[in-house]
Amino acid sequence: MATVVLVGTLDTKGLEYAWLRDRLRELGCDVVLVDAGVGEPRAGADVGNDEVARAAGADVAALRAAGDRGAAVTAMGEGAAAVLARLRAEGRLDGVLAVGGSGGSSIAARAVRDLPVGVPKLIVSTMASGDVSPYVGAKDVTLMYSVVDIAGINRLSRVILGNAAAAVAGMVSAPPAGGEGDRPLVAASMFGVTTPAVDAARERLEELGYEVLVFHATGSGGRALEGLAAGGMLAGVLDLTATELADDLVGGVLSAGPDRLTAAGAHGVPQVVAPGALDMVNFGPRASVPPPFASRLLYVHNPTVTLMRTTEDEMAELGRRVAAKLREARGPAALFVPRRGVSALDAPDGAFEDAKADAACFTAMTEGLRGSAVAVEDLDLHINDPAFGRAMAERLHQMISGGMR
Repeated sequence: MATVVLVGTLDTKGLEYAWLRDRLRELGCDVVLVDAGVGEPRAGADVGNDEVARAAGADVAALRAAGDRGAAVTAMGEGAAAVLARLRAEGRLDGVLAVGGSGGSSIAARAVRDLPVGVPKLIVSTMASGDVSPYVGAKDVTLMYSVVDIAGINRLSRVILGNAAAAVAGMVSAPPAGGEGDRPLVAASMFGVTTPAVDAARERLEELGYEVLVFHATGSGGRALEGLAAGGMLAGVLDLTATELADDLVGGVLSAGPDRLTAAGAHGVPQVVAPGALDMVNFGPRASVPPPFASRLLYVHNPTVTLMRTTEDEMAELGRRVAAKLREARGPAALFVPRRGVSALDAPDGAFEDAKADAACFTAMTEGLRGSAVAVEDLDLHINDPAFGRAMAERLHQMISGGMR
C-alpha cells in the first residue's frame, strides 16, 4: 500500500485535512498526517506540531507566544522538510499532498523542496494562479488552483480536493514509467548560442552509452541541474554554458543564484566546465534594459530578449569566480578553454567579438586554478566547433569510467 504524507496547518485547516485523509484511505492509500501549524490542531496528527518544530530546532509554544507569523512559517517549513526526509528514509513516504493559502503553501513548498525528482508533490493553493516560482522552484511540484479559499468542505471545494486526492493517489500507485533506466545520466547546460557545442557533446556521450539531460541556462534550468547533481542522480555534469553566472554578477534576469556551479563539486560528481556564453548578460525587451546600461553594447536577440556584452573587468571577475568554484570540487573536474570565442556571437566578426575581454576571463580562470587538481584543457577552437564539444564529452567519459581527474 502506497503512503501519502499530508502536510499542513491543522490549526486552520484541520477539517480539510481530516476529509482528505479519509478520502485517500477510501482510494486505497495509507496516510501520514503531519501538523505544521503552531496553534491548537483541529484534527489528530500522526506527527504533531511539537515534533515538527523540534526538527527545526524550535519550540512550538515559543513560536506561538512570539506571534511572529513569518518566523513561524519559516521554522515549521524547515521542520516539515526534516520530517519528510525522515519519513522517506523509513519507507513511509511515496508522495506528498498539501493544501493552503500563502502561508500553508510556503510551508509545503519548503517541505517538499529537498525530495528527489520523481516523488509526487502536489500542492492545492489559493496562490496557484499567479507567479508560482516561489512554490515550484526547480523541482517537479504540481500546483492546483483551489478556485475558492480553503475554508471548509463545500460543494466546490469537495470537487477540487477530491480531484487532488485522486491525483496523488494515482501518482503514488502507478507503476514506474518504462524506459532506459540502466543508462548513466549526464546533465548538460545549453543556451541558444552554445547549442552546436552541446549537440556535438550530447551525440558523443550517447554513443558512449549515456543518457543526456539538457538544461536551458535560464536560471531555473541551472537551479534544476544543481538540484539533480546534489540529489545523487547524475553520473557526471557537462557544464558547457555558464551564462547564468554573468547574470548573477551584473544583474541580468536569468541568474541561477550564487550557488550555481557548486553542487557537482560539493558532491563529488565528475564535471567538465567551459565558459560558454559568459560574454553576455540577459535582459527582456530592449526597453526593459536598466538605464545605467543604456550605453553598453546591446544585441536584440528577439523582441523579448536583449543581450548585453560583458566588459573586460566583468569577464575577469567571472573567470575568478569559475576558478574559485572549481577549486572546491571534491571529485574529478576539468576546465575547457575555447580560445576562439565563447558563444555564437563571440566569433570572428560577431556582434560580441572581444578578444581582450575573453583573454581576461581565460587568464583569470587558468591563474586561479594553478596548483589545483583541476585539469585545464586550452584549445585553439571556438566553443561551437564540434571538436570542442566532443573533447569535453570524451574527458567526462574518462572521468566517469576511469576516475581520471
